[in-house]
Amino acid sequence: MSSTRRRFTGLAVGALALATTAAAARAATELTVYTALEADQLKAYQAAFEKANPDVKIRWVRDSTGIVTAKLLAEKANPQADVVMGLAATSLMLLDKEGLLLPYAPKGLEKVKPTMRDPADPPKWVGMDVWSSALCFNTVEAGKRGLEAPTSWADLTDPAYKGQITMPNPASSGTGFLMVSAWLQMMGEEKGWAYMDALHQNVAAYTHSGSKPCRQAGAGEYTIGLSFEYRANKTKKDGAPIEVILPKEGLGWDMEAIGIVKTTKKLEAAKKLADWAVSEEANRLYAQNFAIVALPGIASRLEHVPGDIEAMLIENDFAWAAANRERILAEWSKRYDGKSEPRS
Repeated sequence: MSSTRRRFTGLAVGALALATTAAAARAATELTVYTALEADQLKAYQAAFEKANPDVKIRWVRDSTGIVTAKLLAEKANPQADVVMGLAATSLMLLDKEGLLLPYAPKGLEKVKPTMRDPADPPKWVGMDVWSSALCFNTVEAGKRGLEAPTSWADLTDPAYKGQITMPNPASSGTGFLMVSAWLQMMGEEKGWAYMDALHQNVAAYTHSGSKPCRQAGAGEYTIGLSFEYRANKTKKDGAPIEVILPKEGLGWDMEAIGIVKTTKKLEAAKKLADWAVSEEANRLYAQNFAIVALPGIASRLEHVPGDIEAMLIENDFAWAAANRERILAEWSKRYDGKSEPRS
């Protein structure tokens, strides 16, 4: 074979390979997935899923829990999402109540902890992992101000902390809502609102992100950020001078969960994502970020989070939290929204 002919043959093979790749890319189903997962988690989850399912591509639509929940409810008459993944279980229960979710039992569902799935058969949603409240306490800033580390929720009402606390707005942030819901459940509504009145006196600002208060504390903007254990652990791991504190009265918590939107026209691809989300591979990825995941035997300790998170979780009445969500948020906004940061 002449060199010219070999060259043309090589070009033809290369062109065929490119055409095949392009055709495969065109043939891949694009799933629109609404999520409140942290931006620094999405890449690993997507890469693992798409490697196992090369015929499906994920298009994320990401925001804080409250904003994603509101968007889904606003689009109720014409849903734009195919799947909801990494949204609070309390939000998925609200979506279920509005008839937005499709019953589906993912492959391997029988291995999921019974406490981490919708009890309906087949379920409308399945849990992925648990995230819980945590405090990020900047030891350098505290030293400058002569402030001692808090050990409890009650400590945060000490006037010494005035202007040194930030926390998430529960209307925007799932982390903010799980804290407020926990306080009301632990203390009872009257004492819970009285507690938040006192805490409000020390809060400098309410953010629209569950991660931001910890980032602010890590950067020294404030001494204390009310956040959640994943972000606290990562902020400490990244070198911020913070102590991670789990308040001794107990931790508010919620589950990140997945559900298929009933109106999806890409059902087979949506089922593949739901199947992957309950797989051992997925749970091992979740366990890199969270101490508690849906499959037993996979959980791991977070390097910089002290104590046994699972033992400190409050008894959380998810049905009550979901049913009372709108009422709680309306009352919270009426009382405290004046200190919320502007929405970006």
